[in-house]
Amino acid sequence: MNEGATTEVPTPHGPARITRRDADGPARGLLLLGHGAGGGVSAPDLLVAAGAALALGVHVVLVEQPYRVAGRRAPAPAAQLDAAWLAVVEHVRDDLPLVVGGRSSGARVACRTATAAGAAGVLCLAFPVHPPGRPEKDRLPELAQPTVPILVVQGQTDPFGRPEPAPGRDVVLLRGDHSLKSDAPGLRAAVTSWLEDLLPS
Repeated sequence: MNEGATTEVPTPHGPARITRRDADGPARGLLLLGHGAGGGVSAPDLLVAAGAALALGVHVVLVEQPYRVAGRRAPAPAAQLDAAWLAVVEHVRDDLPLVVGGRSSGARVACRTATAAGAAGVLCLAFPVHPPGRPEKDRLPELAQPTVPILVVQGQTDPFGRPEPAPGRDVVLLRGDHSLKSDAPGLRAAVTSWLEDLLPS
């Protein structure tokens, strides 16, 4: 996969950093992907999803939140994450169908902002249903916010829980845990199939 062009984007909470990789030939859509709370855009599952999208003719933008660009590991509050994400959406928006997503915390941001972003779909990698060992802190209401198709790809042994399928929400369970590193072919196949259905060529 090509390295892509990396630029900084102004947001209300400092600059975000985006890496854009354009697919060859006519584009079917644009996929915007965010990272997890303590990780970056080089997470293996993000790269697999990006590669699957590019192979289908979908441009990809990987988004680093301002707190990561500033060198902080602790994530910013949800409202700041959402505002920065939407600033990036406005920066990259074009006439192509927009799919938003991310892994873990990035998936939560994508769900909370999907309507405001005008997204055609939401891709959730390892959605954190609850903190490990704390099922009472349920985040499923965030996963229920989008009114567009959702794909959740989850590890069977993810300590952050496993969401159930629901109307408009497909859930694919793969061998492995929250990292989604154990079954890259399964992840690639799930993302490919869902994007093909969501974005007609």
